[in-house]
Amino acid sequence: MRFFYLAATLLGVASSAAAQGPAASEPTEPVTAASAIAAPAPLGIKSTKILGLPPRLKLLPIPVVFYQEETGLGYGLGLLLSGPLGKDVSDTTTRSSLIRAQYWTTTESQSLLQLTHTVYTPGEKFYLAGEISAYDLGLFYYGVGNDNKKENESEQKYKLFIVNQRIQKRVAKDWFAGAQYRLTDVSDIRYDKAAENGATNFFALDPRVSERERRGTTVSGLGPVVTYDSRDVALASYTGSYLDLSATFNGKGLGSDFNFTRYQVDARHFQPLFGSTKTILALHALGQFHSGDVPFRELAGIGANLGGTLYNSANVMRGLYEQRFRDRQLAVVEAELRQYLFWRFDVAAFGGIGETAYKFNDFTSDGLKGAGGLGVRFHFIRPVENGVNRHFQRSRANRVNLRLDYAVGTDSPAALYFAIGEAF
Repeated sequence: MRFFYLAATLLGVASSAAAQGPAASEPTEPVTAASAIAAPAPLGIKSTKILGLPPRLKLLPIPVVFYQEETGLGYGLGLLLSGPLGKDVSDTTTRSSLIRAQYWTTTESQSLLQLTHTVYTPGEKFYLAGEISAYDLGLFYYGVGNDNKKENESEQKYKLFIVNQRIQKRVAKDWFAGAQYRLTDVSDIRYDKAAENGATNFFALDPRVSERERRGTTVSGLGPVVTYDSRDVALASYTGSYLDLSATFNGKGLGSDFNFTRYQVDARHFQPLFGSTKTILALHALGQFHSGDVPFRELAGIGANLGGTLYNSANVMRGLYEQRFRDRQLAVVEAELRQYLFWRFDVAAFGGIGETAYKFNDFTSDGLKGAGGLGVRFHFIRPVENGVNRHFQRSRANRVNLRLDYAVGTDSPAALYFAIGEAF
């Protein structure tokens, strides 16, 4: 899904950042509850003490405005709660948590109501991540397979409800182990409009989609998950690595219409270059593999920018349309170079290659798809230490970026992406 946010969003967040204080080299008075209440920020709400929240949390309202062909004009509001949990303000070992709620609707009667969270409890004894999302979606469908055709483009609408929750306990330094549950329900599938080439809507013709799937599906699965996470800040990493291994077993005993298993490997690494955190190299490798009877909406797909928790909140191969290529197996590698410019601004260049396949031995170099682009970053939450804003702090304190990317990809139109937090 391609989001085109208006300048009001940027201006609002910039006002919030300006209220936080001057640039990193400029000293400022420490923020207190009293000063925050006396001079509230237009959008960045520091006075969370009046809401009974931990002192280091920040609450940010974010307006949402966008336009795209499938949806028409969309508008809504998001709320972002970010910061380390716990009352100990001297704690630099607990990473920032992020809880985000958003609602939008469009002139074409599409909508999203979503709550996502990434939570590290005090002392990082537990790691919790998940979402509850209710979509009324309109997307283009191109078919199942790595070699589907642009002329198959057909409008598809459906209602999608997702509940995803993982609970993990720290078992060693930077290691977490636990379980994950995921429910997806697809209903009210509509595909009455003709394809781009004037033929019957391709979703009705695709031989890889059964009549049962076209009526709607419920998928319910449970399985183990193990994570190694040494990133300094999960939402905007400068250093560290991330490795997430999971298996989800979907079956009728859990209320699923389909029996299949999903295995996923998600690896990321963040490396400062030239002896400074002003230049960061970010690397990402993702593999998702299925066995059993997998419905179309649960297939692995490259071009994944709706957000949520399926790929651990990563946006996979920006520049490819949402689920542009989908099949039972997926492999992707991506890289991004992030460079500090001045004040609160960074620039980024990114690119990736990936492929989907029916079986492992169907992966070939000829089937690789590519995507890449350029972006701008705006640091609208950054840590304050001893009364001074620290742009390049190595502790696990609060740090959140606003991201605007322009990207292109194989058989996909160029697109703009606006989001909170890095793509991975």
